[in-house]
Amino acid sequence: MAEPLIGTATARVDGTAKVTGRADYAADRTEPGLAHGYLVLSTAGRGTLRSMDVAAAEAADGVLAVYSPFNPLKLHRIKTTPDVCFVGQFWLPLQDQEIRHYGQIIGLVVAETFEQARHAASLIRTEYDLRPVRADFAARTGDAVPPPIAINHEDPQVDLLAEEFGTVDEALAAGPVQVRATYTQPPEAPLALEPHAALASWSDGVLTLRVGSQSPVGGALAAAETLGLGLDQVRVLSPYVGGAFGGKLYIWPHPLLTAAAARELGRPVRTVLTQEQVFTTVGHRSAVSQTLALAAERDGTLVAVKHDAVSSLSLSGVIYETAAHTTSRYTYKSPSLHVGQRIVPLDSPPTTWVRAPGEAPGAFALESAMDELATELALDPVELRMRNYATVFPGRGVRWSGKHLDECYRVGAERFGWQPRTAPRPRPAEDSDEVWLTGTGMAGATYPGNLLPTTLANVRLRADGTATVATATSDPGTGMRTVLAMVCADDLGIPVERVEALLGDSALPLNYGAFASMGTSSSAGAVRSATTALKRSLLDLAATDARSPFHGLAADALAYRDGRVVGGGHSLTFAELLAATGRSELDSPGASAPGAERLRFAVHSFGAHFCEVRVNRWTGEVRLDRWTSVIDGGTIINPRTARAQIVGGILFGIGQALLEGIRVEPDTGRFANGNLADYLVPVHADMPDFDIHFLDHPDTDFTPLGARGIGELGVVGAAAAIANAVHDATGRRVRDLPITVDKLL
Repeated sequence: MAEPLIGTATARVDGTAKVTGRADYAADRTEPGLAHGYLVLSTAGRGTLRSMDVAAAEAADGVLAVYSPFNPLKLHRIKTTPDVCFVGQFWLPLQDQEIRHYGQIIGLVVAETFEQARHAASLIRTEYDLRPVRADFAARTGDAVPPPIAINHEDPQVDLLAEEFGTVDEALAAGPVQVRATYTQPPEAPLALEPHAALASWSDGVLTLRVGSQSPVGGALAAAETLGLGLDQVRVLSPYVGGAFGGKLYIWPHPLLTAAAARELGRPVRTVLTQEQVFTTVGHRSAVSQTLALAAERDGTLVAVKHDAVSSLSLSGVIYETAAHTTSRYTYKSPSLHVGQRIVPLDSPPTTWVRAPGEAPGAFALESAMDELATELALDPVELRMRNYATVFPGRGVRWSGKHLDECYRVGAERFGWQPRTAPRPRPAEDSDEVWLTGTGMAGATYPGNLLPTTLANVRLRADGTATVATATSDPGTGMRTVLAMVCADDLGIPVERVEALLGDSALPLNYGAFASMGTSSSAGAVRSATTALKRSLLDLAATDARSPFHGLAADALAYRDGRVVGGGHSLTFAELLAATGRSELDSPGASAPGAERLRFAVHSFGAHFCEVRVNRWTGEVRLDRWTSVIDGGTIINPRTARAQIVGGILFGIGQALLEGIRVEPDTGRFANGNLADYLVPVHADMPDFDIHFLDHPDTDFTPLGARGIGELGVVGAAAAIANAVHDATGRRVRDLPITVDKLL
């Protein structure tokens, strides 16, 4: 009997290709006759483009074409919303002279080399008719309005009140202990190691578009709609993606312009964005301001929760952070609950999904407020959370498909060495020589488990004893290619080295991609469905083909074990059976889709974070020393790739807490730190020692494999754990992220 692969720390099947440089990224790809595109961006924040002087650019060496609103590339108007069309904004560039935000695309220069295109772009001169820019989020929060669409099929304001109260404010007033605070954070950028790039080529009216994408199918749909093509005329290839974090979910306009230019010029074109261009052309996380009020009995039992969030929304799109609905709506048990969401429309680059959208800022506010309540009550923060542990989804009355958050708290506290506390940590005397103040903090984490709409996969057995698994998802660095190969190999009872995972191609079986912690559970379910059907087909072939040694036996008298068909005194590998029956291969499709589990259960993954920080009492410098996370994510298919996902998420939380934030010039809308020199992200020197532990309780009420998504869970609550530890160390409660030294001095 072969050893099971599921649950083993299998090395990435694409690891060698990545470390040796054989991995084929969009910016690395070349084609015969390749031309190079370079974007021209607006230096005005709002108004009308009056003129563009492109004469010097057109006359520059190597220039093939200069496109602008005065010499546009034709793109068809988007008829569907961004969340359906997979274009991240409502409008398409170069179709009019309207300036909607600073850094928007107003031109594309195509030349023989990248350097020639970049130089020519620098020669273009523009004139604008300016209008006042609405870019100051903090100044406009008082003018916030309800969002244009429902949130998770619910109204923007939800009130679940105990019978004796007419409003949540009445319920709050009834609580003898109350905490009320406002928590804010600036916009954040989903920066990935791989630059955004697109290579477009045409052959007989068919577009091949190579682009780093979380959704090749979504990219094909967007390209077909905007370029006036049938879906059969577009193929999007994204075999490798060097990080995405939501920023590569949409196709964005630059690949569409690149494709249109390649069609017009009759030769392949590649456009690679600079990091400065990435900041304003491919989306960012909303700025968020949240006001949270908690009321509790003196034993810590919550009486009421009121959570109102205000998020920035680019006037170019529909995406914003739904911070209250995605956290306080279902995290803790409370007889009275209010969540509300408003938005502030701004003249800003598109706001988009960024890792753990909604939950990341929402958990910072909620888990910080819970820590403040614990301090007010002189109650241990872990104990406070246990006294308000929710066993059913608030308002729906259904239980979770699998919830072991209490075990996460308990195991995490034990592994970390958490010391229960009921009083503030003693502070050193003013004349003390002590330089570093040490503190610990913790926070809970939860993130929804969902399945994509119908997901298809195909598994094929080959006569050489190998197999392929194919589906149109992508691997944005999560380990998807490895996980799908593992599930296929485990089901077929063969070594993982004999399975080739084919993905990153919109022409493969339908799969909307890898995002929102849905990729693994959706794709793995489709693969398991395919392998189950394939094994039945193999047994039917063995029983019915006259050339088979098993011919004449009933299919149910045969069995498939460890890559072999056995029965009637015979035992053949699938390769031998295929050879005996004159076949080179045998394949079968499979599918997964959401089902009745969405009505019967609430599906979430859970976790608990514990951390220790040191804060320099003289400089305000914060250092992370230790970190423990315990994760309840159902079946853990591969602990190695799963750990990488959690650590990567925590690093996002470290950036959220201590470093990251786009600084917007209020009068122009310009991102003052829109580059990697001034926009700080965590690096190796910022990383503590990570202790990541998985409970590994299969959630078979969710899917037969029992796996839930975890890719975004690591972000949720991480910033709050750090902020709570900083408070424990210093006595200072920082509610405005990031926690920079000026806020601690």
